[in-house]
Amino acid sequence: MLDPMSLIRLDDERIDDVDLQGRDLLIALDGQADAGRVVKQVRESLLEHSEATRIAAFDADQLIDYRSRRPHITFAGDHFTAYQRPRIELYALRDGLGTPFLMLTGPEPDLQWDRFTSAVGHLAAALNVCLAVSFGGVPMPVPHTRQLGVTVYGNRPDLAEGVTTWNPSAEIPASVNYLIELELMQQGRDVVGYTLHVPHYLGDAEYPQVAVAALEHCGAAMGLGLPTDELREAARRVEEQIHHQVEGSEEIQKMVASFEQRFDEVAPKERRSLLLGAGEEVPDGEDIAEAVEAYLSDQASDEH
Repeated sequence: MLDPMSLIRLDDERIDDVDLQGRDLLIALDGQADAGRVVKQVRESLLEHSEATRIAAFDADQLIDYRSRRPHITFAGDHFTAYQRPRIELYALRDGLGTPFLMLTGPEPDLQWDRFTSAVGHLAAALNVCLAVSFGGVPMPVPHTRQLGVTVYGNRPDLAEGVTTWNPSAEIPASVNYLIELELMQQGRDVVGYTLHVPHYLGDAEYPQVAVAALEHCGAAMGLGLPTDELREAARRVEEQIHHQVEGSEEIQKMVASFEQRFDEVAPKERRSLLLGAGEEVPDGEDIAEAVEAYLSDQASDEH
């Protein structure tokens, strides 16, 4: 294998910055499991609404098969411009409360998977990554009228308990995400992945609901407040469009009703709130009232 680190170009050697050490890593690589275009939506939302600084870039020219996945270029009447060069990059970001985290993003490499995985492992070791979180969407025969299901995996069962809804045993096509997760687990690092179950009839469309769910799950795992407001608004518009289409077709109504019946027969009766940690319970009304009174009392004391 060629030197994995020769794939990486560091920006101003920021990797030695103490503020980057011991952070969580979000893995957002476009690959096979991207039903609902969840990775694209999450990446765009985070880079647009979070304070983001690139700290490293990979040599995509060695990793991408251009003929099987051709980049786009703009033809402006009489000349070409705006070539969209593939980019695989590592960013340092901050959430809405200023908490730092890392994000690896870009197209999944077509070539040199082992070398790329090893390079990511070297970066994770150099940055002393605490928790690596990945996500994706897979088309499933489920209705859009129910809460999105999720398959949770990794070496942190506390992050899966009460959240995961379906965990089959199967032999499936590999991805670079999975290889990175294996590499980081071998290093002794914490890893968790979330595969969202997207209604198969919406899998090829941009489905904001799945992006919101991905941000909620990943944010809860990493203790971050990730931006979802614009995606939620987009999800409401998409929900209205789907509703009108369903109402206009008796055949679609029957299909959705069939999915709803099967979903309700096998869906878990209870799911843990993403606002609670493993083993925590929702407080009763009296506990909430006492907490509110104590909070208001503290606020009044601070004002005097």
